[in-house]
Amino acid sequence: MPLVTLTTEWKPDDIYSGIIKGKLSSLYPGVTIVENASGIAAFDILHAAFVVRNTYLNYPEGSVHIICVHSEPVKKQDHLIVRAKGHFFIGTDNGIFSLILNGEPDEIIKIDHDEDGDELDVFSKTAASLLSGRNASELGKPKAELVERMPLRATIESNTITGSIIFIDSYGNAISNITREVFLRIFEKDDYRILIQSNKNYTRQIVRKYSEVAVGDLLTRFNSLGLLEIAINGANISQLLSLGIGTVVRIEKVKETTAPGHLF
Repeated sequence: MPLVTLTTEWKPDDIYSGIIKGKLSSLYPGVTIVENASGIAAFDILHAAFVVRNTYLNYPEGSVHIICVHSEPVKKQDHLIVRAKGHFFIGTDNGIFSLILNGEPDEIIKIDHDEDGDELDVFSKTAASLLSGRNASELGKPKAELVERMPLRATIESNTITGSIIFIDSYGNAISNITREVFLRIFEKDDYRILIQSNKNYTRQIVRKYSEVAVGDLLTRFNSLGLLEIAINGANISQLLSLGIGTVVRIEKVKETTAPGHLF
């Protein structure tokens, strides 16, 4: 089944979503178009990359993923087709592809197009061509490498992991860049405490489910992505503690015996 996903910075009531869906439907009748994510903050390629990186493998191989976030081309930031892991990505080479893939793609093609065409026209025509069975190499010229943008990673120093919030979900839960693998490397057998933003807000336990703590209590858990998530059961932690992208999360070894969790 031919499938196209859209990840965009457009509001639900904007015109651009309707335009590109109309173009795709006209160029390839019967296409299935999935709204992967919309309303991403304008130009926020970090947010968009996080969403696409953690969703695209749930779609069938051969899917075409159009990314319209900071998508107008500028010097050295071309419109590209990127092929990786059986999927096609169409967007602008502004660093987002390197953040999504975090590795070398199978193919990079600079799309040939009329200089007067806007990205909606270019992206829809390119997607329709791929769905029709044309090879990416027929639609442009090979490119050696992507514009590189390095993801923010947690660091390890002196028995301490220092990470940061990289995503706030719809419930206000804060997702960090501290992975389960990094955590276990340091704290598999040692006592620890997890500090959020300051020394006042911390917990000494990681749970599997929200229901394992009382309503109103701070909790941390490794989510389905394997990333450390910080939340308050039944509340919006990002609002209560003014957490945002870049807020520091620190895990440190401890020897003293304290209560398993503190908030405020």
